[in-house]
Amino acid sequence: MSAWQPKRFWKDAVAEPCEGGFTVRLDGKPVKTPAKAAFVLPTLAMARAAAAEWAAQGDVIRPETMPVTRAANSAIDKLGHQFAEVVDLLAEYGGSDLLCYRATGPQALIDRQAAAWTPLLDWARAELRVDLRVTAGIVHIAQPPEALARLRAELAAATPFELAALHDLIAITGSLILGLAIARGRLTAADAFSKSRIDEHWQSELWGEDEEAARIDAQKAAALEEAARFHGLCR
Repeated sequence: MSAWQPKRFWKDAVAEPCEGGFTVRLDGKPVKTPAKAAFVLPTLAMARAAAAEWAAQGDVIRPETMPVTRAANSAIDKLGHQFAEVVDLLAEYGGSDLLCYRATGPQALIDRQAAAWTPLLDWARAELRVDLRVTAGIVHIAQPPEALARLRAELAAATPFELAALHDLIAITGSLILGLAIARGRLTAADAFSKSRIDEHWQSELWGEDEEAARIDAQKAAALEEAARFHGLCR
């Protein structure tokens, strides 16, 4: 027996102003989150993007084709109640940021990492006033407490909707600096993803591409693009 799937029950999906922001109405009825909270969004652009997702559904609703709606639901239902916990979780990436751990060889890989990552750490120093230490190898290196405090403050200043996007920007790249660079317009999602996969690309060049790994990478790259788009829709 096949699993039950939700069916489309509306004709029109429209973005409209509402108390506290903007929402989506289906045949005049406001959308609710999975937790039955009001689906109130911070910008008209986000509401229009979500309405377009609802309008594009066929006879069967496919949540995986609704990234804006899903991210907004997460911001409302989860981050509205777990904001500090998520800030703490993401802030931990600063203590072991990908950009700070460099290869010990060969020299070509060392140079490739330095060319891609050092300018971003320089940007973080100038833009965020965050000076992170760099080491060779995988042994943990402690970062300055003042740098970690500034990174946490940067995250804490985000709205729940922005933090929902930052969660994916940081988790997918494995780097708090890369995530913030996307959010602040320093990098595109595609560029940041490429910089986050330098080691993996190096291995592929040496040993050939693994089809399954390439498929997973493509999924992650697409998810990163969606997270960057959602962050842009927050303002």
